[in-house]
Amino acid sequence: MPSCAYRHVVWDWNGTLLDDVDVCIDIMNGILRRRGLPVMDRARYHEVFDFPVRDYYARLGFDHARDSFEGLSREFISAYDARRWECGLCPRARETLEAIGRAGLTQSVLSAYRMETLREIVDHFGLTRHFIRLTGLDNIFAHGKTDLGRAWVAELGMPGREILMLGDTLHDLEVAREIGVDCILLATGHHPASRLRLQTDRVIADLSGLGAVPGLLA
Repeated sequence: MPSCAYRHVVWDWNGTLLDDVDVCIDIMNGILRRRGLPVMDRARYHEVFDFPVRDYYARLGFDHARDSFEGLSREFISAYDARRWECGLCPRARETLEAIGRAGLTQSVLSAYRMETLREIVDHFGLTRHFIRLTGLDNIFAHGKTDLGRAWVAELGMPGREILMLGDTLHDLEVAREIGVDCILLATGHHPASRLRLQTDRVIADLSGLGAVPGLLA
């Protein structure tokens, strides 16, 4: 048994382990420019990005009479897939995964990323060995991951208080609450610390902040 209350860590992927915020902003700005819409800087992106992604697209001013959500999603994902190898891991991602494993906890990924692509990119970074399960969506529309998380917790068969979710958005917090597990949010991804702290005080600046969780890192 590890020397902390947790036995398992559920990781979000995009923005938590994968540093893809700037690529996402750049791709969306290209889509906006092609339609004569205002582009975003990082501050504006942090203000409007949200789940479900359909609501985020609406905030950007797309005319759905001209561009369907499904069509915009395909355009974004096509560009993202072409550029995903430009993304690196978040600072200290490898060291943190190693340390949690040494502490005796198991780990998994629960992502709104497509399952096939999630498996491919986790393997690309040589991280597959750290996880007992990779769970992603079966489509490109990123509606949410609550149902997948609920099923995974049931399969794990351990009390929710022994499971820690690590993410970077308020959706991760929402999912954690819905499935009955603890949650810590990192202010390095798709939602800024100011938005995260409106909903929880368990916000850390980056992965190094996990060192303050007793027994989590070995």
